[in-house]
Amino acid sequence: MKALICHGPGQITCEKVPDPVLIDAYGAVIKTTLCAICGSDLHPYHVDLGRPAYGIGHEAVGEVVEIGREVRRFSIGDRVLVTATLSCGHCQPCLEGRVVLCETYPTFRALGQSLPGIGGAQAEGIAVPIADYNLIALPPDLTDEVGLMLTDTLGTAWMAARRARVAAGDVVAVIGLGVVGLQVIMCSLAMGAARVLAIDLLANRRQRAVQLGAEPIDDPDVIAGVKELTHGKGPDVVIDCNGGPITTQLSVDLARRGGRVSNVGISEQFTVPFPIKTATAKNLEFHTGICSAQLEVPNLMRELARGTLNKHTLTSLFTHQMGLTEGSDAYSFFDKRMDGVLKVSLIPSR
Repeated sequence: MKALICHGPGQITCEKVPDPVLIDAYGAVIKTTLCAICGSDLHPYHVDLGRPAYGIGHEAVGEVVEIGREVRRFSIGDRVLVTATLSCGHCQPCLEGRVVLCETYPTFRALGQSLPGIGGAQAEGIAVPIADYNLIALPPDLTDEVGLMLTDTLGTAWMAARRARVAAGDVVAVIGLGVVGLQVIMCSLAMGAARVLAIDLLANRRQRAVQLGAEPIDDPDVIAGVKELTHGKGPDVVIDCNGGPITTQLSVDLARRGGRVSNVGISEQFTVPFPIKTATAKNLEFHTGICSAQLEVPNLMRELARGTLNKHTLTSLFTHQMGLTEGSDAYSFFDKRMDGVLKVSLIPSR
């Protein structure tokens, strides 16, 4: 089959690799119908992580084509999404859906991270371990594109707003208006936020945020612009979808006294300076973490069914589509933010 292989910074190639096979009696094999590039896939594209060549990607939907004899919840032919985060299926945190806190493995597991026996999702097929806990049935009324969002980014956005306890009447500032940031706007409004302030260096992304119901901060002095719109108080909640040293400082500076900061941006640096004195003086809450898709997807399915989250709007965040054989070009295109790109889907059959 074809798969995208990461050989290090700037080196993504489409290669022929062995077809996936069942990992064990609890696994399944998925024929991928659509996969996507996530912003976090750019980290190994930028930084040498010291890994050998490996299959990359963690966002995929597809069809079950083979199951192990111990799989109970799925059958051949089922349409599914593959959760980016992988559950062991038996420890207490995993049974509760909090798979990033898995007690079986010392660090959380995910597709496309060069883990032994775990391949990437940007491929024609995927061998999925513990299928009953790492696959989720995709309803017929949800497109493959919405399914891709549910594998990771929409859950990340929901977690960011949920952990910050966004509630009716809150003013929320969102820093970084990539796909996760734009979905944070949608989630915050779904949770009852009265206003959402949109912050990004790119004007076209701020304009896209306006289409979702946010107010752009166009003032080059972001702090002054936010203060003007909040009458000097600052927002109740700041959600940082970048996670770098500049935005970490900015999120603390922006938040009102007694406010909440939620950081889901994954930095390419292992450490960033933290303004602890400012945060302490303001009595801020600070939350961070990685999304467990298994925990967030059931709530998101309900919100989509109710229409609180608009599935057509989610689908519209996919701005470009390319073939898997164009994977190298797709990464370069996405990395350079060409042509107003937000999200690139990849067709495995092309």
